[in-house]
Amino acid sequence: MEYEQLKLENQLCFPLYAVSRLITRAYQEDLDALGITYPQYLVLMVLWEKDSQTVNDIAHKLILNTNTITPLLKRMEVAELILRKQSETDHRKIIINLTDQGETLREKAAEIPFRLMRKMKIEQSPTKMEGLMNLKKQLNELILILEHIEK
Repeated sequence: MEYEQLKLENQLCFPLYAVSRLITRAYQEDLDALGITYPQYLVLMVLWEKDSQTVNDIAHKLILNTNTITPLLKRMEVAELILRKQSETDHRKIIINLTDQGETLREKAAEIPFRLMRKMKIEQSPTKMEGLMNLKKQLNELILILEHIEK
């Protein structure tokens, strides 16, 4: 038996994993300049869209468990990027707010996606951009499918 299903070249998961790692690596220089990690960047993007969110809301948007995101948020609080406080209406909920420092990073981070596109030489090719936007749409559809697989 050949076990074709076990060959790396036949896996859907490997190219997704590799692309994720390579994109994170491409962001690294810019994120290092801001003094943040990629997961912190993701949290900040969620809060830049809408400040003052619960831990559960942030975890849901990032498709993470709260026990995964809580240590990350604690480190971000120590770095003075966010504030964590108990909800006044429901003491079981923790509300996350940007600090002035966390808000200020938005300006500095605004150019990061454009730099990534330049590194990938995307801005020079509308066809490449269209292809990537189609890929993003397909990946979002795959995320929805995978989120509904029973745990």
